[in-house]
Amino acid sequence: MTRRTSPTVRRRRLAAEMRKLRKESGKSREDAARFADIAPATVSRIEAATHAPKVADIMALCKFYGLDDERTEVLVTLARQSRQRGWWRKYTDTVPPWFEVYIGLEEEVAEIRSYQSEAVFGLFQTEAYARSILLADESVSPDEGERRIEVRMKRQEILTNSDRPKLWIIQSEASLRYEVGGRSVMREQLQHLAEISRSRSATIQILPFSVGAHPSMDGAFDILSFPDRRDPDVVYLQYRQGSIYLEDSSEIDDYSQLFDQLIARALSPDESRSLINRIAGEMG
Repeated sequence: MTRRTSPTVRRRRLAAEMRKLRKESGKSREDAARFADIAPATVSRIEAATHAPKVADIMALCKFYGLDDERTEVLVTLARQSRQRGWWRKYTDTVPPWFEVYIGLEEEVAEIRSYQSEAVFGLFQTEAYARSILLADESVSPDEGERRIEVRMKRQEILTNSDRPKLWIIQSEASLRYEVGGRSVMREQLQHLAEISRSRSATIQILPFSVGAHPSMDGAFDILSFPDRRDPDVVYLQYRQGSIYLEDSSEIDDYSQLFDQLIARALSPDESRSLINRIAGEMG
């Protein structure tokens, strides 16, 4: 079986390796840039994973850092892989750059832990529910909305792969009770959610109204983990005009502890499924 690969993940791993190599060498970005005959800003972009580097630039930097042929080939291969085009690139007219990064990470993710406060987790949304969510924003044209729906449905294909990610999703009770698209659409969505909750690769827990105040009342978040230990976890936070990616180990630990606190407060998976089904029945 061949694992899914993502140019975004490869670029991120390459960036981490290049940062580490330069720091271990004791050289400045200016020194590295001068040797490789590139701009210092290019070195910064390579180390920040903000663009796909040229293979020749990586080869030159490897030479500057004194790497042997075997190690150089590993990093050059990462550079080549990072320049491949992901399927989402054909939607650049619809998907903003900050979300392209998320899709690229999601493409190779091994596990997602997520708390959703307002809407059903994106990979679990039915087409009708997603359409109602996206078209609720009057600034989105119907044509653009349909393109976004197409992207969302395409993303869900990772759930049918043999190497599909493990998902542990905590939904607030509020996200189940909004009548998105009307009662019929919401009933279908809740029934779909209940069905997914029976999957061995997905754990769904509901945070009920009865818990009162809880430690994540400031909003939703995702924690993404990857199959290769060289790719550290990422915390993803989204707001209307963009997103934030947290990668510092202390930030990851903080959100992991936060997620554990939500698990402890949420209903068990079986209790959660019962609540989902009960609310779906109310939508009848």
